[in-house]
Amino acid sequence: MTDLQKNFMEMAISLSRKGMISGQGGPFGCVIVKDGVVIGKGNNQVLSTNDPTAHAEVVAIRGACKTLRTFQLEGCEIYTSCEPCPMCLGAIYWARPKKVFYANTRKEAADAGFDDDFIYQELPIPPADRKIPMYHTPETDALKVFEEWKNNEDKKVY
Repeated sequence: MTDLQKNFMEMAISLSRKGMISGQGGPFGCVIVKDGVVIGKGNNQVLSTNDPTAHAEVVAIRGACKTLRTFQLEGCEIYTSCEPCPMCLGAIYWARPKKVFYANTRKEAADAGFDDDFIYQELPIPPADRKIPMYHTPETDALKVFEEWKNNEDKKVY
């Protein structure tokens, strides 16, 4: 890791502390960088917004995408104070940055009281058998909307 990259990680860690101390949420921070410039940053804001999706990475991704005026983070690097949870990992993959650097591991997060392991355990279980059961209810109209999407020549694929 270069000195500049260490600075970005220190920034993410500082955001994690600031958000925790201010009561916005848990001790998580994230910085997104493109070409050596910070284009998005965030700390966990779950408590201050009553939004369970307001994790540091999601907040930072939203800010970076707004800055870039695009829904993808191609060529960007993400620096986060902790290994991303399953939700943030999904958001990161959808955003498509080139690299992610993280400080704390998910085991260290679990030791601090943030245990996402139950989500990882739920993924291979059939949807109807999960702790929050999910049921497939096929609808012809829903499938028609997908067909319309497939046939739409003006769509922007992402």
